[in-house]
Amino acid sequence: MSVDLSVLVPALNEEDTIAEVVNLLLKLPLKVQVIVINDGSTDRTGEILAGFGDQITLLTNPKPQGKGAAIVSAIPSITGEVTIIQDADLEYFPDEIPKLVEPILKGEANVVYGSRFFHGLPKGMALPNKIVNKLLAWSVGLLFFRKISDEATCYKAFRSSLLRRMNLECKRFEFCPEATAKAIRLGERIVEIPIRYVPRSKAAGKKIRWTDAPEAFWTLLKHRFKRF
Repeated sequence: MSVDLSVLVPALNEEDTIAEVVNLLLKLPLKVQVIVINDGSTDRTGEILAGFGDQITLLTNPKPQGKGAAIVSAIPSITGEVTIIQDADLEYFPDEIPKLVEPILKGEANVVYGSRFFHGLPKGMALPNKIVNKLLAWSVGLLFFRKISDEATCYKAFRSSLLRRMNLECKRFEFCPEATAKAIRLGERIVEIPIRYVPRSKAAGKKIRWTDAPEAFWTLLKHRFKRF
């Protein structure tokens, strides 16, 4: 059976939300392959995921490798025509995935981003994070001459064959700028579609920090010129 969509879910210590996330993905009105990468979790994440059996593809890292490394490790397992990234928390809403992948399935685009900032800044996001996100979008315009409202969104959808061509080397959160830079350098137009977004706090388990920003800016600059 052909698969429309592969969803990559890196997960590190997400026992409170991982079951709900996976269940929502399995209910999508598409032929979906759910690939969860248990990235060295020390809580019940692995146990919960094992309970899904063959409904999902489960990859396990004995020790945390980072979000980017988790995504890279899952690419050989992809069977879907389109691939999208899904965080293991509930900041993003899986029921919006079909509208994001539709342009790719219809052959109208190869890259679609779900933009949190299409209609302004979301409530509840920490001010430093807002500033960093706006600066990252501005940096894409400066370096690549492309206008984009949300470079760092989790919801990045790619035609799977394009994702494989990127030869990603990311380890941590620099997946986002590397994928953005390489998509543009491969001549792709990034289509943005508005999405809902409810940010969670550090206390609730949010892992990315504004202090990850220097690496993101450096990654954009590096991949503006680096061969791949």
